[in-house]
Amino acid sequence: MGRKLHITGEPQKETALLVGVAKRRDSAQDSLDELAQLAETAGATVLGRITQALQKPNPATYLRSGKVSEIAGIVQEKKISTVLFDDDLSPNQVRNLEKALGCKLIDRSQLILDIFANRAKTAVAKTQVELAQLDYLRTRLTRQWTHLSRQQGGIGTRGPGETQIETDRRLIGQRIATLRNRLERIDQQRMTQRRRREKYHRVALVGYTNAGKSTLMNAMSRGGVLAEDRLFATLDATTRKCVLSSATTVLLSDTVGFIRKLPHNLIESFKSTLDEVRHSDVLIHIVSASHPRFEDQMMVVRQTLKEIGALEIPTLLVLNKIDALEAPELTVAALKRDYPEAVPIAALRGIGLNTLTARLETMLRGTQIEGETLIPVTDGRTLAGVRRLGKVIGEELVQVSNNGQPAQEALHVRYRIASDRSDELAHLLAPHKGLRRVSADSASPSRHQS
Repeated sequence: MGRKLHITGEPQKETALLVGVAKRRDSAQDSLDELAQLAETAGATVLGRITQALQKPNPATYLRSGKVSEIAGIVQEKKISTVLFDDDLSPNQVRNLEKALGCKLIDRSQLILDIFANRAKTAVAKTQVELAQLDYLRTRLTRQWTHLSRQQGGIGTRGPGETQIETDRRLIGQRIATLRNRLERIDQQRMTQRRRREKYHRVALVGYTNAGKSTLMNAMSRGGVLAEDRLFATLDATTRKCVLSSATTVLLSDTVGFIRKLPHNLIESFKSTLDEVRHSDVLIHIVSASHPRFEDQMMVVRQTLKEIGALEIPTLLVLNKIDALEAPELTVAALKRDYPEAVPIAALRGIGLNTLTARLETMLRGTQIEGETLIPVTDGRTLAGVRRLGKVIGEELVQVSNNGQPAQEALHVRYRIASDRSDELAHLLAPHKGLRRVSADSASPSRHQS
């Protein structure tokens, strides 16, 4: 995508001013606290914050003109290099604010994308992040080229690079098409990998960023997953075998953490990573119980699960970091009263893990049933339907006959399916209920089990 910026010498740390609007001042401050964490994660030093109570942002300048003038004064006085906005800015707002403030502007989505670009280490993560960045840039080209033409490095300018202004849209469109094709191939490869491992139950860890998912992953699987006390430490889906008991082994996946106002194009770009969530039998929703707004974080996670089509998957709520609570015994008792189905744990210290694994094993037994059936090899549609409704955990090519008809080849399919979809599967398999194996090692008639 053209030449990239190169900065020689030790880069100077950026100074940032945080700006947000909200109907209630307390909610604005909470959101700005999180924006401050994002800014620090991206490498900026926060020198102040400004909020304004508005029913909705000003369409021309985000804030009212008086507040914009106040910010301009602060920028000059404190030599602020970057103003970070807690919402997405329109191209029109950016143009007006740049004229008024005379410094670099970054909105929340661009800041999150920048952190993801810095965190991405694998080829898959880099591809997903680049696609999200380019999709974001398509409607903001003027803004980005202005920044690049000034040779401003740092937060918000990492990523796909620089192109000629007269060809930018065409080049970006071509690059987006290339990246999407690449991710489609990755999706196919991961689908093949999942089919090879379908004999195992699949469990995914979901939760707000920095809730302790990777720490729990390591505790349950004895894996070496990166676990750090920072936002978005994990971008790639990591899957490990986890032995719950002598009778149950699962595939446990750790995925990217969620956050409020997560850019939609980032969710779309990370489809192949989030597929690990969508194809799970059970989700473990891990919550940082020591966070003062953990219930708000729970709502964000549920909303994101709804957006990716995973809200209906059976979910085990886990309240983590109980060892960090004030008056732990009293607080845990209150949490159990408010969330009787939740499992309180301290993943870092191993507290509550035995209860967690026992509850998880019980859920897996209660939500899934296994069965077997015979499907003619010529009926690919029915086999695809079984895969759509559940998971195929074994296949064997056999000879079958139907009421004395000549023998034909069929697949003896073993499957696992959610109990609430068993009626739908029975209807799908009804046309083949008369098939019987006729091979020498013929077994009893195979039917849908319920």
